[in-house]
Order: sequence, then C-alpha cells, then structure tokens
Amino acid sequence: MQTWVRGGVGAWRSSIQLRVTSTALAIGVLAVVVLSAYLSGTIRDGLFDQRIDQVLTESTRSAAQAQATLTSTTASTAPQVQQLLNDMLPALQAGGSGGREVFLWRSEGNDTPVAVLDISTAPQLSSLVTQSLREATTEGEGLRWQSVAIPQGKATVPGVMVGTTVEVPVAGTFEMYFLYSFEPEQQTLSFMQRVLAIAGGVLITFLAVSTWTLARQVVRPVQRAAQVAERLADGHLDERLLVKGTDEMATLARSFNEMAASLQDQIQRLDALSTVQRRFVSDVSHELRTPLTTVRMASEMIYDSREGFDPVVKRSAELLVTQLDRFEDLLADLLEISRFDAGAAILDAESLDLRDVVSSAIDQSMSLASRKGVWLSVTFDDERATADMDRRRVERVVRNLLVNAIEYADNGPVEVRVAKSETAVAVHVRDYGIGMAKDQVAHVFDRFWRADPARARTSGGTGLGLAISQEDALLHGGWLDVWGRPGLGAAFRLTLPRRAGIVLSSSPIDLEPERPSDVIDVDARRHEAAGPSSLPDIDDLDTPGPRPGERGTADDHDASQEGNR
Repeated sequence: MQTWVRGGVGAWRSSIQLRVTSTALAIGVLAVVVLSAYLSGTIRDGLFDQRIDQVLTESTRSAAQAQATLTSTTASTAPQVQQLLNDMLPALQAGGSGGREVFLWRSEGNDTPVAVLDISTAPQLSSLVTQSLREATTEGEGLRWQSVAIPQGKATVPGVMVGTTVEVPVAGTFEMYFLYSFEPEQQTLSFMQRVLAIAGGVLITFLAVSTWTLARQVVRPVQRAAQVAERLADGHLDERLLVKGTDEMATLARSFNEMAASLQDQIQRLDALSTVQRRFVSDVSHELRTPLTTVRMASEMIYDSREGFDPVVKRSAELLVTQLDRFEDLLADLLEISRFDAGAAILDAESLDLRDVVSSAIDQSMSLASRKGVWLSVTFDDERATADMDRRRVERVVRNLLVNAIEYADNGPVEVRVAKSETAVAVHVRDYGIGMAKDQVAHVFDRFWRADPARARTSGGTGLGLAISQEDALLHGGWLDVWGRPGLGAAFRLTLPRRAGIVLSSSPIDLEPERPSDVIDVDARRHEAAGPSSLPDIDDLDTPGPRPGERGTADDHDASQEGNR
C-alpha cells in the first residue's frame, strides 16, 4: 500500500498535466457535491412542504365532515354508535389522496360509561401514534401532526401522523388520527437524486477529460522542448522543435530554435578554435623537440667543459642545463595534456598491488625528501591492495602528490597511507606544511595555477602536474580529492576502482583529519620530524594514513618536479 502511495505521490509531483487535472477534478467534485446537496435539500423540502399542506388540508376537511356526520346522527345507543363508526371508517380512509390509514380511539380522559370500541384500518400500525402526539391532540384544538417511519417489509418509508378530536354521541370525545405515507414523494426525491448523481458524474468526467486535453495541449510542447534540450545537451546540435501555427507555443518554439541555432554556431566555432589550439600545442611541442635535442647536445658539451671556463661562463652553462631540463619537462607535460584534450589518452591497465606502486614512487622521492629534511611516514595494510591500473600513470600521480607534499611540508612530516575496500583502493598523502585556503582548494587542479605566484619553483615544476594527475585519475574511473587549511597542511587522496566498470560511491580512506589532534598537534609532529634520522630506509617505513584527496604533479619524468599549489 505504501509503495502505491509513494508511486502516486511521485507521479503527481513529476507531472504538471496530472497536477492540473487532479486539481481541476478535485474542485469539480467539490462543486458538484455542494450543488447536488443544495438541490437535493431544496427539492426534498419543497416536496415535503407541498405534501404537508395537502395532508393538513385533507385532514381538516375529513375531520369536519366526520364531526358533521356524528352531530347529525340519530344513533342513541352504544351498538348504533359503534355501527355508525364502523360504517364511517372506510369513507374516511378513502377520502385522502393516495390512500391513508384512520384510527378512532377513545380519549384517555373520556369516562363515559357507554361502551364503544376503538377502531382503526391498520391495527398493526397503532404503535406509530406516540404518547406525545396523543397528549398534544387532546390538550389543544385543531390539528397536530408528527413525522413517522412506516414499516414496509424490512425497510421503512416516511410518513406523517395527523391527529384531532371529534365528539361522538353518547360515547364522548374520541381521538381521530390519519396516517399518510410519503412513499411517492420519497420515490420522486430518490429519482431526482439519481438524476443529479448521473449528471454530476457526467460533468466530472467531462471536466476531467477536457482539463486533461487542455493541459496536454500546453504540456506536450514543453515536454518536446525538454526532450530536444536533452538531445542538444548530449551533443545533437541539429535537433529543433516543430513549429505549428502562430500562437504562444509556436512563438516559444521559434525562439527556442533560434537559441539552439545560435548555441550550435557558438559551440562549433569554439570547438573549431579548441581543435586549432590543441593541434597548435601538439605541433609546437613536437616541432620543438628537434631543435631542443640539438640545443641539449650542445649544452651538455658546454656543461662537460665548464671547469675550464671563468666563473661567469661556468654558471651560465649550469643555468642553461637546468632551464633546458625544465623546458623538456614542460614539453612533455604539454604533449600529455594535448593527448587528454584530444581524447587520445590510452589506459594500459593490469592487475597490480597499489603498495608496490606507492613504494616505487617513494623511492624516487627520497632524494628530494632528504634534501628538504622531510620525514616520510608510510602505512600499508597487511593485505594486498590489488586493482586494475596503469602502472606508469598511477605511479606518476603518487609521485606528484609526494613531491607536492615534500615541497610544501615546511620541514614537517609527510604521511602516506594505502588502504582498500571491496570495490576500491586508495592512497592518501598528508603534509603539515603551509596548507591551502578553501578558495585555493577550488583552483588547485587548474592548469598553471599557483596559490603563491611569488614563490620560487625550487624543484623546477611546470604547473601542470596536478591537472595531469586529475586526468589520470579520471581515466581510471577514479577520484583525486584535496583538503587543506592554512597553516595546518594539506591532504590528497587518490581512489581507484578495483575493477573496470565499478562506479565508486565511497573511498577506503577519509580525506579530512578524523580527530582534532590531527589538526592541533602540528607543531609536535614537526618536532618529531626534526630528529637526526629523518629519513628511514624504505623497508623500515612506518605507515600512517588519512582519507581520499586530489592533488598531483606532472608526468613520468624526474620526480623532483613540483605541483601548482
């Protein structure tokens, strides 16, 4: 039952046509019910009042005729009076329209010794003459009446009991009652109520059909517009609405088509411009490799002979080699970005243990950590964290996260954790350095974006590492998340599905710190990391861990590059 109710409520909320129809139907039903009740009550009261007037008129006339007959009679004995009453009773019964029952009873206060028996045309209905009606009849003059329910089989029909008194010769005062049945009037009222019900049903049906049809005429173009809008959003830019007539809906359709045409033109122009830009970046990157190789060979020869140069030329040779390294890194990143933009990036996935990939990335980052004096703390689960992944790309992402954390650790520790669940594996990299503000977190994956443009790139980063890392994560169907607070450090979490086709809904590791102490005790963690043995052997690495985060650095060249934080 609840399922049906929820389904009905859901359909009502999702359909304007259904809401309009149901609202109009509810209003129509209420109006029909109120109108029918008013008409039925009016007809009932009219029939009743008309019949009551007729009944009282007939009863007055019959009572007067009966009294006249009794007054003019010559009967002087009880048997004669009894016979007179017996003869008069059928005439009184036949004197009413539609038939009636007559009761002649000695009044309760009549103590005349003449024995005249009570008579009636329907003794079985004598109980309908109530005591209150008898008292009202004997105490006052004129007619008294009371509504009664006349038994008729297992049912009852409405009626009216009318009472008055007559003086019977030698027998004293008698009560005369006329019982009228209102069954014909009840049948007329029932017929009118059936007619009203049928008319109301027809009216409600007509209202529902007409409202549904009218609402459909309005809603159908809107539904068609929504379908075309969805097709346009899916990339079918040639979709258009069918325009018919000159009404408001036709005007809306024409305006929609003009908007779609304008959007198509703009998108095509932007797509063409984007294609030209991607081709330009790719072509320039490829074309620069040949002269760069030549310059590289010449610079290496100069660099190898630098000891014979004067100090200024020697320093120039060293700067030339360093900048050529950065230039090559930038070209490699640009080529990688252009492959992602062109949709040409290919995933070479195989089943690997994420712990092995992370260990390899840590090995490549140890020299930078040693130069920076940063302590690396690693936590691995005992069980294998296997997943289908591209080793080169995942290792590049983890290496970029490590380089980022080391660069911005501000002499604090860097914690790495690997964990798994039934559907996902994750690696979490946390530092306790300068951190990031919330508005900086929103831009951390933007290309060439830097939180502090004035900060020198001490390790030669290109500013594309995090953008490439995010693309690598998305290529795997995974997540790259980030958390940061100024002065409290930052955390990045890479989450990957264990098998292709799995849609991630959660990560095995939380992104943000779980306990207040994780945030508050930053100085203590930095103090612990300041000891002489700040870099243990990779086989002895201790391993703590946080939640999933997104932050990365460039591609698979030297691990000494930094991200764009």
